[in-house]
Amino acid sequence: MKRLEAYLSSLGYCSRSEAKLFLKLNIVLVKNERVFNPSVKVNYSDVLVNDEPLDPEKLIILLNKPSGYICSHNDAGRLIYSLLPKRYQNRNPKISTIGRLDMDTTGAILLTDDGDLNHKLTSPKKDVKKIYEVTLQNPLKGDEKELFLSGEIVLNTEEKPLKPAFLKEINSTLVHLEIVEGKYHQVKRMFAYTGNKVVKLHRLEFANYRVDDLKEGEFRIIENYSI
Repeated sequence: MKRLEAYLSSLGYCSRSEAKLFLKLNIVLVKNERVFNPSVKVNYSDVLVNDEPLDPEKLIILLNKPSGYICSHNDAGRLIYSLLPKRYQNRNPKISTIGRLDMDTTGAILLTDDGDLNHKLTSPKKDVKKIYEVTLQNPLKGDEKELFLSGEIVLNTEEKPLKPAFLKEINSTLVHLEIVEGKYHQVKRMFAYTGNKVVKLHRLEFANYRVDDLKEGEFRIIENYSI
């Protein structure tokens, strides 16, 4: 059991100092009894806020990132977290992206306040599938599929070759690329290695989660996740 104010503040509903006012302005029930004392000890599952259960204690969000948003808490500009409800932004610990997408890259990204999950999915030892839709400046030469699959590409500043990547040609300037690593600007650097240039990059899938049903800027909560 924890104090009600502890749940409300950690889940972003209000700060501890605001808890008493929050209880006056909102209908908060504990075992179907309205409460006004923020210090009362409660079980998480017994609490309703305006007829809704408390938000999950560990929050995992799948978001379709639009272009122009930055995956950072500190940089200037439009931050990806501004696309989330205010109380999600106020959670403690903070919600963070699992990995990053460049500002001009769109598509699937997971966000969570589960530090263990974030570490697991960003660990170099964990092969997490990522599928990108890549629009190229120039037509394919024809040997890219074999080259990417070879596992022999060593990018500039890297010491080890990339793991095999799978390329599916949609047309001569549009491909789907599946990788399991997350090196800095990896997809762009892979095509630069072949003498081509990426002009548009959209992540279709991350860790088996896709955003086909989400418009840019939309998100959904992942419940009962298994990764």
